[in-house]
Amino acid sequence: METDKKTKEVSCSADNKSMGNTNFKCHFCAECTGFGCISELPGMGGIRENINFQLNCAAWDGIQPDTFTQKEKDRAVLPLVRLAPITGGVENVGYFSEEQFYYDLIGAVHRAGYALSLGDGCPDIKLQTGIKAVQREQEINPDLRSAVFIKPYANEKIYERIDWSRPVANIIGVDIDSYNIVTMRNLVKLEKKTPAQLKEVQKYAGHPFAVKGVFTKEDVEMVKELKPDIIVVSNHGGRVENRTGSTAEFLAEYGKELKNYCDKLWVDGGIRKYRDLQIAGLLGADEVMIGRPFITALCKGASAAEQEKMFAENFVLSS
Repeated sequence: METDKKTKEVSCSADNKSMGNTNFKCHFCAECTGFGCISELPGMGGIRENINFQLNCAAWDGIQPDTFTQKEKDRAVLPLVRLAPITGGVENVGYFSEEQFYYDLIGAVHRAGYALSLGDGCPDIKLQTGIKAVQREQEINPDLRSAVFIKPYANEKIYERIDWSRPVANIIGVDIDSYNIVTMRNLVKLEKKTPAQLKEVQKYAGHPFAVKGVFTKEDVEMVKELKPDIIVVSNHGGRVENRTGSTAEFLAEYGKELKNYCDKLWVDGGIRKYRDLQIAGLLGADEVMIGRPFITALCKGASAAEQEKMFAENFVLSS
């Protein structure tokens, strides 16, 4: 496995600091492992007393490198790191402005050298502002593009959002596990998508197509039929109603099979340090997505030293 490493940092923009914001919902724990924000929703926590949030973080440590063969170790590569799709800067993060949250987060992550993702939400301004934030960064880097993950609305509504996203998107995905957010499902009429429905979205997208939220045996059967370009093993950071378990253990059980149904395999959930990246790579992940640690770094105005503390050890990434 490649071990060439380069420390990278995300820093908060001066705008949020200048507001003197002390209302962030993150508790800035020394280790972000799900014990400081239990059941805080809206907020940074998860459902059922953060059980899947906690399991996500702990499971990476439970997988030992010596359980892999030398051939598997030689074949593994360090996954690319990407910002997870995040919305709700005001209600979940405690930012003073939804718009400024996206501008600050997208700007900081892009300038730190990480790949981007945009999330979708209600009201529409959440996705629309994320798109504007990427467009603002395109003034610096015209070639910049982002993955865009859309909620499982009726297909016509998904198509509308795909069209909004075209100026910034190089990957289009559907966040299938968002169907399990009961309040949102009832508010905006989310659907439990079939392979046939997703196949139509895949055709319309015109970009590599991702299915995010693969976390059950039923999901495995669905992507087996669909064969998307990208499969994202995810339980929404432990924030949606789902079975109890971690993304690491699911990747360990189904990763080899899932690789047969896609071109690229991604995972998120509880990734906090370099060793976690290594384990994800050994389990077949091509990319990992990280959410809460980037938010914490943004709100703290993290220096390199602060990020080392935040990630519980020196979190260093490949170039």
